[in-house]
Amino acid sequence: MRLLVVEDEPTLQAQLSDALHAAGYAVDCADNGVDASHLGETEPYDAVVLDLGLPRIDGVTVLKSWRASGRAMPVLVLTARDSWHEKVAGIDAGADDYLTKPFHMEELLARLRALLRRAGGHASAELRCGPLALDTRSGRATVDGQALQLTGHEYRVLAYLIHRRDQVVSRAELVEHIYEQDFDRDSNTVEVFIARLRKKLPPGMIETVRGLGYRLVEPQ
Repeated sequence: MRLLVVEDEPTLQAQLSDALHAAGYAVDCADNGVDASHLGETEPYDAVVLDLGLPRIDGVTVLKSWRASGRAMPVLVLTARDSWHEKVAGIDAGADDYLTKPFHMEELLARLRALLRRAGGHASAELRCGPLALDTRSGRATVDGQALQLTGHEYRVLAYLIHRRDQVVSRAELVEHIYEQDFDRDSNTVEVFIARLRKKLPPGMIETVRGLGYRLVEPQ
């Protein structure tokens, strides 16, 4: 899953990026409204963390622009303490949730997990597909209760597929959602990750749909 963090305070931006990377996400960052607006309109993010007090263009304007152009990714806005009017403006502009500074990183991660679950139509923090279970809180994947040993990119591929279980996901889509913008992307590596995952999952769980991509399904 690929996220955009928009925060102009360097220390907080670095803390957010580090925490989200540690939680298994691919993360891009912007520190002003102009760059944020461009990234949000041109890159396929699964969710955005958006500070409203941005230089050049404020966060509310950025969010309104995204929504006006049809960008529907979940957005968690960050607001200043006791600034109730910012919360109202953010929600009216199209925010899905808000968090007041200062905040606990664990709460931000929990709110993001909830936004991603709802976007994928899931009610529980544990996503399941047959014997496969992925706990989005711990980043732990199991098959019949036995833990899977996954690399960071294998986890990102599996997490994206299970959020979209029974749906066909193209190789290009996987590339866009497991790598940061400045990563040297090679679509052939996706095939490597899929091959590795197939060795760790029950046979038949990752289907190849010829000419279209891959689909995670319950094994027959």
